Amino acid sequence: MAKSRFDSCLDAVLKHEGGYVDHPSDPGGATNLGITRKTLARWRQVSPWWSLSKTAVRDLQRAEAAQIYHALYWDRVRGGQLPPGLDLALFDFAVNSGPDRAVRMLQAELGVVVDGQIGPLTLATIAGRPAATLVNALCDRRLTFLNRLPTFAAFGRGWTARVAVVRKTALASAGAVTTSSKPNHWRETMDILSGYKTYIVALFMLLAGLAQVLGVDLPALDGGSAGHLIMEALAVLFLRKRLKGDIGRA
Repeated sequence: MAKSRFDSCLDAVLKHEGGYVDHPSDPGGATNLGITRKTLARWRQVSPWWSLSKTAVRDLQRAEAAQIYHALYWDRVRGGQLPPGLDLALFDFAVNSGPDRAVRMLQAELGVVVDGQIGPLTLATIAGRPAATLVNALCDRRLTFLNRLPTFAAFGRGWTARVAVVRKTALASAGAVTTSSKPNHWRETMDILSGYKTYIVALFMLLAGLAQVLGVDLPALDGGSAGHLIMEALAVLFLRKRLKGDIGRA
């Protein structure tokens, strides 16, 4: 008996989600099969969510995880009404970054009302576009979004690789021919470095300000006083740190 599209897409998602993890830099905290502690607690109607033990997360079985994925992600993005390929690309995006964001990204690409809900208008517009084109566009938008996250420096390499695999699998499901399966190591390296760009700019500003204090003339920075440069650099660094903290508490 052939697998359903949901089962095939879930297999693809779980290849990336893996088993139990509790990474200190991951805002999701304790996670198993891609299901966070908070999501599992809400699914089991445990309140407050932190009263659910991490052991319960570690003991989560695939059958229950599949029910959660179907109800909270697959149905939420109307996976069963999407063309093959786009169903996987949108489903995996929803699992990784939230259904509302994934749907809004797709709607922005389609040029329809961006409300986070897939209704008749969104489905009709999807039906008028080649699935492979939408897969590529959605994966591109997803990478752009991920690249801007403060946690990209820690998880960017894995996220980039994940999107590449999802893109390839989705395009195959959509009947498209991929030109190359070789990873673009230069692109991956540049994506990872871009996760540090805020720190690099702030560090340059800080050094420039200190250089002026020491009497070093920097013509390219005329108009910016040493104190001004130093204060701006510190502001950027503290803002970045605060943003990471806010995300971690979300």
